[in-house]
Amino acid sequence: MKTKAAVLRGVGKPFEIEELTLDPPKEGEVLIKYVAAGLCHSDEHLRHGDIVPRFPIVGGHEGAGIIEEVGPGVTRLKPGDHVICSFLPVCGHCRFCASGMTNLCDQGATILDGCLPDGTYRFHSDAGEDLGGMCMLGTFSERATISQNSCIKVADDVPLNTAVLIGCGVPTGFGSAVHAAATEPGDTIAIYGVGGIGINAVQGAALAGAANVVAIDPLANKREMAERVGATHSCATAEEAHELMQQLTHGVGADKAIVTVGVVDSAVVTNAFNAIRKGGTVVVTGLADPAKTTIELSGSVLTLFEKRIQGSLFGSGDPFKDIPRLVDMYQAGQLKLDELITNTYTLDQVNQGYDDLISGVNVRGVIIHDPNA
Repeated sequence: MKTKAAVLRGVGKPFEIEELTLDPPKEGEVLIKYVAAGLCHSDEHLRHGDIVPRFPIVGGHEGAGIIEEVGPGVTRLKPGDHVICSFLPVCGHCRFCASGMTNLCDQGATILDGCLPDGTYRFHSDAGEDLGGMCMLGTFSERATISQNSCIKVADDVPLNTAVLIGCGVPTGFGSAVHAAATEPGDTIAIYGVGGIGINAVQGAALAGAANVVAIDPLANKREMAERVGATHSCATAEEAHELMQQLTHGVGADKAIVTVGVVDSAVVTNAFNAIRKGGTVVVTGLADPAKTTIELSGSVLTLFEKRIQGSLFGSGDPFKDIPRLVDMYQAGQLKLDELITNTYTLDQVNQGYDDLISGVNVRGVIIHDPNA
């Protein structure tokens, strides 16, 4: 069949809307009609070269939709099921899945190549090119053929236009605070960068019982949003935040700091490292160009103060456990999602959506594929 998709053909280029040929599902695969796709910063990293995938690639890794067809051997899903996609597949049997580290599943090795687990592609151009889908999903397409290992079924009454955020930004931010940072009641938590991930780290820290949640971002609209969803304080600069946290903790320092800025650099990690107390933890969730040095710290302070640096992917959680739990929390009114969506777009407006993300207009933007779904 044919599908309209937003394709990225190289670093520095805009997304191009193209009509592609889409193959039907093979063994263990499903055909999904996307209802919505989140405009996450990671796809913008591809355009700017912070992360370099196999080009050309269909963008989008945060998606939700309805299953239209299933291939042989599919046991988790049937046509008509509503699903939220995980940007990391979970095979359930590799070394890391078997050890409870499903966010590090071996099938995630090809998410920047975009092929499916059998090593082949389902998107094709009229010129005969094979195109991958970002994170094996390609949610900036009306339809896609994807692995059942990337789909988490949800109830039919879950609003996919909003719950789409639970595919990436929400569990990554929430889990950074709850799993990776292991926030405890009474903690003081510093969060550097209040974008799509940072805003959910704020929610996670608040829901975990932190006494002080300090959101740090230069943009006033994002600081205001952070205070609406659980931040007890907000600051425009790291220096202002450091002074505040010294006052709040009587000179001890923050218990944990979470780095969720759009592009991580050495300065923000250093600021976070200096803000935490003895025995404290810095969680680095944001991304940067792998070729650049983004962490350069005092080894003596690391040793003598027993500070920790912790990386976090998908919030160090389990997609098949955390996504349903976060859906339940949203439906119970504990987790705020509707408030996070600043603007919605059509697929044709994808580049405008990313311009709005970069300029700081949006906390979250969402592409709506089917306004009637």
